[in-house]
Amino acid sequence: MVFASDTPLLGIFEWTIDHAVVYGDSESETVLHEGTVRVLPNGWVEVPSGRLLSPGAVHHIDQLPESSQSDDF
Repeated sequence: MVFASDTPLLGIFEWTIDHAVVYGDSESETVLHEGTVRVLPNGWVEVPSGRLLSPGAVHHIDQLPESSQSDDF
């Protein structure tokens, strides 16, 4: 399914996590990113630098308490 970039549905399927740790393995040993992330509708994860992490590389994302991190997207 493809959505136009101006569709109101895009906000439903895309979300930003302000304080997150992105892991590449189930044991939570491989940290791919810490800080703000945006999860796109296609499963890719965007970090503030504009770099994209593929759905195949990301095992899971943990949301941290707000006092742990302060990155702006």
